Amino acid sequence: MRAGDARLVLITGGAGFVGASLVRALEARGERVRVVDWGSSAGFRYLDGTAAELIEGDLLDPSVVSRAVQGVDAVFHLAARTSVPASMKAPLEDLEQNVLGTVRLLDAVRGAGASRFVFASSNAAVGLMEPPAREDAFPRPVAPYGAAKLAAEGYLHAYWQSYGLVTVGLRFSNAYGPYALHKISVVAAFLKAYLAGKPITIYGDGSQTRDFVHVDDLVDLLLRALDAPAEQVAGELFQAGTGRETTVLELAETLLRVGGREGRIEHLPPRHGDVARNFSDVGKARERLGYEPRVELDEGLRRTVEWFDGALADPRFADLREARVTSGSD
Repeated sequence: MRAGDARLVLITGGAGFVGASLVRALEARGERVRVVDWGSSAGFRYLDGTAAELIEGDLLDPSVVSRAVQGVDAVFHLAARTSVPASMKAPLEDLEQNVLGTVRLLDAVRGAGASRFVFASSNAAVGLMEPPAREDAFPRPVAPYGAAKLAAEGYLHAYWQSYGLVTVGLRFSNAYGPYALHKISVVAAFLKAYLAGKPITIYGDGSQTRDFVHVDDLVDLLLRALDAPAEQVAGELFQAGTGRETTVLELAETLLRVGGREGRIEHLPPRHGDVARNFSDVGKARERLGYEPRVELDEGLRRTVEWFDGALADPRFADLREARVTSGSD
C-alpha cells in the first residue's frame, strides 16, 4: 500500500447478507472496497448507496479472480455455496465451489501480494461435538458442506505456513440482522412469517438451542481479524458467535415480545436430523482480539424487525418476500 492511499479491501460475496454490512463498515473507516459476487442470492440491491467497486462474476472463472485480486491489500472471503442439503445432493459441485474455489482465490491473493486473508467458515466444519463449539474440538463433519469448510481451513493454515500469507478463519454461528431478506435461516424465516401475519412455525417443542449473533457483532469481529497483529491471528481459527445458548422457542417468544404486533407460534412434529444443541465458546476471540459481543437478542431482533419491515414494503425486494419457515440452523 502506497503512503497516503486508502487500503483496498476485497470482499467476495460482498453483495450478500454479511457482506452488505461489512462494505458499509469498511467505507465508514475510509477504506476502499471492491466486491466480487455473481448476484445469485439477492442481486446487488443491498449495495445501493455504497461506493463499492463491483465485479460481477463467478470465482471459478480465472479471469474474474485475476481482476478481483489486482492491487488489493486484504481479502474477506465470504462467498460460498452454503446449503447443507445441496452439498448432500451434489457433493462434487460443493467441492468445486467451496474448496477449489477457495484455494484458487488463496493462490491468486498470494500472487497479488495481499497481506491478509480472512475466511468465513462454519461450525459445520466441526460437526459432531459436545457443545460449546471450540476451536480445538476434533472435527467430525457430517455433511459434504462441513467437510469442504474443514478442507478450506486446512488450506488456510498451509498457506500461512508455506507462503507467509496471514490467514484467519472465523467459524460463524447463526447470524441475523439487516440485508437477510433472501435468507432461509431461522431468524429470517420467523421474521418473514411474523410480519406477513402468518404463524411462526417451530418443528418440535423448540428446545433446540443455537447461538444467535447479530451481524454488527460479526462485522466487529471481522474487522478485528483484519486489524490484529499477525502474530495473534496468523493461521488461527476463531469461534464467531456470542457464547450464549438460546432455544428456538425463546427466539420466537422474544420476537413476539419486541416485534410490536400480534403473532402466534405453531408447533409441528420434530424433523429428523435437527441438531439438539449448538453454541460457541468465544473465549479465544475475546482473549486474542478483544472481541465482546454487545448486541443483546432483544435489541438485535428489534433492529432487525425494523429493517425487515421497511424492506418488505420496498418494491426493489418484491421477489425476496416469500417466507420459508425453519427451526434449523443457518
